Amino acid sequence: MGKLSCKNLLPCCMGPPPATSTVGATAGVRVKVSDRYVEIKNGIFELTLSNPDGIVTGVRYNGVDNLMEILNKEDNRGYWDLVWSPLGERTGIFDVIKGTVFRIIYQDEDQAEVSFVRTWDPSLEGKAVPLNIDKRFIVLRGCSGFYTYGIYEHQEGWPGFSLGETRVAFKLRKDKFHYMALADDRQRIMPMPEDRVPPRGQQLAYPEAVLLVDPINPDLRGEVDDKYQYSCEDQYNNVHGWISFDPPIGFWQITPSDEFRTGGPLKQNLTSHVGPTMLAMFLSGHYAGDDLSPKFTNGEYWKKVHGPVFMYLNSSWDGSDPTLLWEDAKVQVINWMHITCLIDILLLFTKVQVITFRLNKFLLIVQSVMNTREVTCYLILSFSFGNQMMIEKESWPYCFALSEDFQKTEQRGCISGRLLVRDRYLEDADLYATAAYVGLALPGDAGSWQRECKVMHAIYTIVLLGQVGIHIRYIINCTFQHCRHTNSGVEQKMMEAFV
Repeated sequence: MGKLSCKNLLPCCMGPPPATSTVGATAGVRVKVSDRYVEIKNGIFELTLSNPDGIVTGVRYNGVDNLMEILNKEDNRGYWDLVWSPLGERTGIFDVIKGTVFRIIYQDEDQAEVSFVRTWDPSLEGKAVPLNIDKRFIVLRGCSGFYTYGIYEHQEGWPGFSLGETRVAFKLRKDKFHYMALADDRQRIMPMPEDRVPPRGQQLAYPEAVLLVDPINPDLRGEVDDKYQYSCEDQYNNVHGWISFDPPIGFWQITPSDEFRTGGPLKQNLTSHVGPTMLAMFLSGHYAGDDLSPKFTNGEYWKKVHGPVFMYLNSSWDGSDPTLLWEDAKVQVINWMHITCLIDILLLFTKVQVITFRLNKFLLIVQSVMNTREVTCYLILSFSFGNQMMIEKESWPYCFALSEDFQKTEQRGCISGRLLVRDRYLEDADLYATAAYVGLALPGDAGSWQRECKVMHAIYTIVLLGQVGIHIRYIINCTFQHCRHTNSGVEQKMMEAFV
């Protein structure tokens, strides 16, 4: 493979490099392969994967030998998994996805991408999910964290099945990670896993709900712990994770796009919970049931890319409050992608006379002047240098993921238009819609877009200015029937919008 054409590798080292190093931040990426392990390091952290399984067995960072739970078996630390069942059967089969073939996709000083493939064959019918699965991991120079994505393929003629769930799970060290953060107003000291079993805990109406009778931390006595308490709608489920106070380290899961998640922006999913456990959910029936479990019949071809998602590591080295690591990781107020979409829209319309940018302390103010109504509009983004969520969203779709199945910017389409609401009780003229979700889906009955869980989705939020229209960027070029995009736009007769 030739030199990468991607020129803008992410400036994502927010936490300091390990104290040993001035060299750390500039060190190249190194890959070491042995019979049992694949080790990838870049001078900031070191990722260890089992060979050829592709299980994350270790993450070394900031002086800590391993951030993963060393008391767990190696295949119960950081892994991809799924739940599946043969068609017609209701009991799901839990499957930790372990590769059988390892290979290096690409390696140089700037980047390493490795692959762990598990291939299905007819001798496995009824014993393993009929999917070819390719798990990928990426480490970049100067990047404080790693990316992972998976390519799932059901070949023509293979047995049918139902896919109930798939995700990436990370089990962190319980002796270090005690503070969990999901949002500004949803973060706290968490119980220990021992608090959930007798005699410290008492199960309530269902296994996930446990009364803390005698927790290790007495301040938590009388509380109920339940992982479903920490569910989150996907529209807000962009970043979550855990903080260690000693040493001050954050371990975060960042999902930069909703295109590979099913159920739409209002779909709830699990996030992080007692363990400490951190999840990146791609597909699940939680809060929805069987409608959101895609079913594949005999002979149906299907392929989908889940991710990439980013596992971000940061640390505090100046004695500041460790909870500020959340501020670094999170997306603030209005995500940067929405702002850039609005800027694109303004530039499209001749009504716009001028757009200016000015930085006022920590606020980036985007000012546009529309000469038709002489209206000045201000879009204000809470701007933090190094804000990792902002960096990841603005960098989507990633230029460095090397699978041909993950489409890059130049392979994707876009669509622009307006959404009007006709309500004669309010006004004779049509009204511009604001604060709505607009996206693309396969044609079907009203609401069917939310149950469609086989194809990629394109979703855009009208944040503030409905009158300037809708602009959906980076639309996947689908190969599914009735879903075809081109780089110049979308064949709208084949598509429909949902609101």
